[in-house]
Amino acid sequence: MKSTLKLFSLLAIASLLVASCKSNSRGGSSKSSLTGWNFNDPNYGGYIKGEYREGKNVPPGMVHIEGGTFTMGLVQDDVMFDWNTTPKQMHVRTFYMDETEVTNAEYGLFMQYMKDVFSPDDPQFKNIYPSILPDTLVWRKGLGNTNLLSESYLRHPSYAEYPVVGVSWIQANKYCKWRTNAVNLKILMDKGVIKNIFKEDSISFKGENNFDTDTYLTDPYAIFDGDSTIYKKGLPVPRTKGEPKPEKGKFTGRQVTSSDGILSQKFRLPTEVEWEYAAKALFENREYNNIRGRKKYAWTGKYTRDRDKRRRGDQLANFKQGKGDYSGIAGWSSDGADIPNAVMSYPPNAFGLYDMSGNVAEWVEDVYRPIIDSEANDFNYFRGNIFTKKLINEDGKVVIVGDGEVEYDTLENGRVVPKDLPGSVKYIPITREDTYMRRNYNLANNSSLGDGDQASSKFYGLDKDQLDRSSRMYNSPQKPEAELDSLGNVINNYKYDDKRRTTLISDKSRVFKGGSWADREYWLDPAQRRYFPEYMATNYIGFRCATDKMGPMVLNDRKTPTPKYVKRVRR
Repeated sequence: MKSTLKLFSLLAIASLLVASCKSNSRGGSSKSSLTGWNFNDPNYGGYIKGEYREGKNVPPGMVHIEGGTFTMGLVQDDVMFDWNTTPKQMHVRTFYMDETEVTNAEYGLFMQYMKDVFSPDDPQFKNIYPSILPDTLVWRKGLGNTNLLSESYLRHPSYAEYPVVGVSWIQANKYCKWRTNAVNLKILMDKGVIKNIFKEDSISFKGENNFDTDTYLTDPYAIFDGDSTIYKKGLPVPRTKGEPKPEKGKFTGRQVTSSDGILSQKFRLPTEVEWEYAAKALFENREYNNIRGRKKYAWTGKYTRDRDKRRRGDQLANFKQGKGDYSGIAGWSSDGADIPNAVMSYPPNAFGLYDMSGNVAEWVEDVYRPIIDSEANDFNYFRGNIFTKKLINEDGKVVIVGDGEVEYDTLENGRVVPKDLPGSVKYIPITREDTYMRRNYNLANNSSLGDGDQASSKFYGLDKDQLDRSSRMYNSPQKPEAELDSLGNVINNYKYDDKRRTTLISDKSRVFKGGSWADREYWLDPAQRRYFPEYMATNYIGFRCATDKMGPMVLNDRKTPTPKYVKRVRR
């Protein structure tokens, strides 16, 4: 009996020690170790400290990609002779990435929501919904019978789980921002902070009253038309001794802040280095802390055919196998598709990501340059940073875009797009005053940093009004000027100039990665890189989202000599 009691006592002490260690290592204590004050206690000012739970905040539909070092760039012959994938060692931070490309069904949800909230029948919103519609005419061919795909691929239920195409880089970014708001809205509804707005007939969440994460964090009562009844109870706040009990149904807690760690991080397109790192999944070839061999594709091996007994000879990706050969011979289809196939139709790579080689190529965040300079940042490399700040009005308040205050931009292809949606926070580029005495950056737009910009020329010391604007490094066509007719409709003055072009590369050229159903095997190599204008779309480029991982880079602290991963395929 005594031995049993001793055993229980030892177990209890051990569990307390483990809990104490976890509390100290992850900062889980509810008391300040340096001041003795209590966090989240009204008797000590109610100062907030959120709770971090490792591994509990994986975004829906995403996979954890543990960061590390790898060699980015060329692993096979450069048959194009463009020398734009020279090997460079890079380090990538841990992040989350979508398991599959965004499908027609998922993008269709975005389209339906935008149509409800910004009705095209309302004159002040008439250009918002059309701006996010995929270009279905990308399927048309002058000498091909493919017009049916223009009518059916996007909306027909048989293609619901196929990757969305005809989406420009700009539209893909719009989806990422909407997804951030949609995920955070559901989090707040599940937490009981916000009522289910879809059941509240009296609440209007259209136009400037739609939910926006930045607006909510800035001023929760600036949305939902200022109706405070939309908020249920909020996060619980301990009552001080003697404080009367609040009325039933009244908002008794507090609003969520970024310090609580409840809201999801912003979704975005993956950077080029993140995408290539995730596609290669080099840790599959790891032995202890070394990489054995190189990978030509997203899977292990030198060939594109499956070696598994059940699927021996089947292609591991969807790609064009030769001139006029998109899928093989009838009755022995080697990849099972002659256009994009349903997601998860082929085995995933070692990270659990599907179609990183083949099916559709994918947009990434980066501005394209022919080479990545050897002097470039080797820690989470990215080209395309535009540093912004919130616009503050004369009253010292953050500016939130109203329904009648939407500014539009006319793209080079004539599409009219909103710069900011109603109800969102207005951002502007940082100014010279914001970068005064800074060493890590001094420009708002860093897309051309060290690549023919003023700072790398002999005119680095001149002000803008002293520069000769007659010559430009990227001599690209100007945007058509938008005019209104008598009915208020936009008229675009399309003009083709006769200037001699020296390059198609500009700050609006974006990288896309991976081979597609329309590409030869050469492009399946994750290291290959191509570019396309950010405002244009094709029938072979889709996208998937990524988001940052907060806290420790490693989910599982256990180390194994060689990794193991169980592959699954949905046929």
